[in-house]
Order: sequence, then structure tokens, then C-alpha cells
Amino acid sequence: MQAFDWADVDVAVPPRRLPGLRMAGFRHRVPAPVDITMVAHPAVTVLVDLSDGLGYRAFGRRGRGSVVVGLCPGEPRADGRIGECLQIRLEPAVAAAVLGSDPGEAVPLADVWGRDGSRFEDRLRETASWDARFALAAGFVRRRLGARSVDAEVAHTWRRTLTSHGRARVEGLADEVGWSRKRLWARFRAQLGITPKRAARLVRFDHAAHLLASGCAPADVAAASGYADQSHLHHEVRAFTGLTPAAVAAAPWLSIDDVAWPG
Repeated sequence: MQAFDWADVDVAVPPRRLPGLRMAGFRHRVPAPVDITMVAHPAVTVLVDLSDGLGYRAFGRRGRGSVVVGLCPGEPRADGRIGECLQIRLEPAVAAAVLGSDPGEAVPLADVWGRDGSRFEDRLRETASWDARFALAAGFVRRRLGARSVDAEVAHTWRRTLTSHGRARVEGLADEVGWSRKRLWARFRAQLGITPKRAARLVRFDHAAHLLASGCAPADVAAASGYADQSHLHHEVRAFTGLTPAAVAAAPWLSIDDVAWPG
């Protein structure tokens, strides 16, 4: 399997961001066999394969084609002869409304959106420009909003977890929304498919991973991200990716983040 090189990939982004929804388009100039570790991040991801070459692995299972990847999906990898794909990242509260349920891991898009998903893929393939594809995807997502609602208290807790880089304590967040810790824990897990503690760990890891990718030393990353020490950082990186901090720092999907997901 050849080494992955982002220099061989064109990246397109929409002219403006939409609330709770981010998108990026990827086109490999010369489709070739690739094998990429997908580093976990705090969003539900919809990968739409536009060239019938995408493969993926998660939880010991293999699949092909378009896929929905839930929060904390283990150690997913993308492989195959990839040409073009559209990646849609949904904030968990938006994902719950659009998907109707949390996918939990990596599941085929057809299992989530059925025939609507197949028609969506077909229309994207028939559309030539990325701007038109982004508009089509945004309209599709908007039409599916409302499949399931999320409590305002749960949405607030997620936002605070994100803005605090996972360092806000559950007890404090429960006080902020006026709920007991037990109720917040239960409602958060039922609606977003993840516990508040697990969400905080994921967000903290994501912050640390980007610091590692920017060239910061692991010891400095541990201190800046709120880990007890460098050993704690190493343990969490292993838990989320099965990789060392050094390997995460070099992960291809992180190296392109500033281009594909600016800001």
C-alpha cells in the first residue's frame, strides 16, 4: 500500500459555514490504493463515496461505499482506490435530528437513509461542481432536520464541553442547566449516544491531537489539554486510536485539517 500524500489531493470547501454542519470535498488527481487511519473527532461523519472505490474498517468489520461514522468509532480506517468523496461533519445534536438515531460506529449510508440516501448519492455524482454539490447536500440535510429533537439542556452541555476543550465538569454543567447529574447523564446518553464523560474525553483528545499535529511536544500538549501527565496523554491517545502520540501527530487526516476544516 502506498504512502498517502495530500499533495495528490484537491480539497474544496463551501463558501460559507452552516450552523452544526461542515463539509469538504476531496478529489484524488490519480486514484491509487490508499490506507488511512481516521482519527476520532467530536462529530458524526457522513462519507459519501463518489467514485465507488471507498472501503472502510471498524470494529473488525469491513464495508464498501458511503458510510456514516458515529462518535468514538474505535479505530476506523479508510482504504481502497479512492477518487472523489464528500465528507459531511454533523454536530451531535444536528446528527440526532438528521439521522434519527446515533449510528454508534460505522454503518453503511443505505442503512441510515435507505432509498433517499441512494438518490442523494446519485444526484451528487451527476452534479459537476463542488459548489453545486455542497448546495445539494445542505438542502438534503435541512429537509431531514426534525427526525428527532434534542433537549436544549443537552445541546448546551455539548456546546460547553466543546468550548471548554472537554475540561468542564459534569457536576458544573448539570448545575448550569438546572438538572441533577443523574438526569443529565441519562438524557445526554439517550439523545447523543455517548455519556458526558466520554464526550469530554473525546473533545479533550481532539484538542490534544491537533496540538500534536501542530508540532507541540507531548509533555506540553498534556499540560495544555488538562491531562495529569504525559503518561495520561499517551494512555488516552492509545484508547482512542491504538496509536502513539507521535503516530497521531503524523496522521494524514489531521495534516489537512486547516485546509478542509478552517477555523
